[in-house]
Amino acid sequence: PLPVSPVAGIAAISKPAGVTSFAALSPMKRRLGTARVGHAGTLDRFATGLLLVLAGPYSRLCADFSSLDKTYLATVLFGEETDTLDPEGEVVARAAVPSREAVEAVLPAFRGSIMQAPPVYSALHVDGERAYERALRGETVEMKARPVEISGLELLDFEGAKARLHVCCSSGTYVRSLARDIALAAGSRARLEALERRSIGPLSLETAVSPADFDPGRDLRLLDPALASALGLRPRIIAGPAEKRFRNGGILLPEDLSDCIMEDAAPGTWSSDHAGSAVFCHDGAFLGVIEEKGERIRYRFVMPEER
Repeated sequence: PLPVSPVAGIAAISKPAGVTSFAALSPMKRRLGTARVGHAGTLDRFATGLLLVLAGPYSRLCADFSSLDKTYLATVLFGEETDTLDPEGEVVARAAVPSREAVEAVLPAFRGSIMQAPPVYSALHVDGERAYERALRGETVEMKARPVEISGLELLDFEGAKARLHVCCSSGTYVRSLARDIALAAGSRARLEALERRSIGPLSLETAVSPADFDPGRDLRLLDPALASALGLRPRIIAGPAEKRFRNGGILLPEDLSDCIMEDAAPGTWSSDHAGSAVFCHDGAFLGVIEEKGERIRYRFVMPEER
């Protein structure tokens, strides 16, 4: 990766169990010297695995990274269901443990586009308030089902009451809900015993470091055209004379921009309603994000120049 400012970039972190995603950032904020640090895709306290951290101006890209598909390894405990659908909740139902054959028989129904009701204990807003806050007060909270995409779902092993699942899914999927619904379809009840996030888009847990071992000079990276394309951003190169205008937020013309040509990559097909364009100068430095609507160009944000 290109050298970056110590307070701007993307880092792949391996979150340990027992801490919230927010708390996992604390040691990193001290090393970065800034509170302007965000993360893409919250992991529950009991869960482990890949957490993407965005520092400085890169925190403006949190929504783009959060929208990427994700993969998980989930350990499902059959026979009991908790109110939180994880190991930290109170048991609310018990049932017989299903056979491996019964579980495998229902899995096809959960592949592809499905409707899924999120857990009551989640950070989603219901009538202007987070669902878990209402649930903690003892209120009955109705979570409406919504569409999610399960592009991959495989049973890796099943021993005793525990099964391990490999899950590839869209943003917004709750693996806790998936475990609950698979168990119900198999005539049982279940909760998650463990959950590890293996990847977010093209970024893998194998590249991650622990929060305690995080080194800004070594572990921060800049956005590059290939990663921008994976985010759904159109990689664009700005003409040299227009670079100063871009940095100052000046008026841009369509002829100021051209598409990046990436080796071993098929040319992208970009519609008028794509997520935006990531703009780079000729030396590969990331300059910011714009939105293009025909000949109309609007800035989403501009990277500040290093001093």
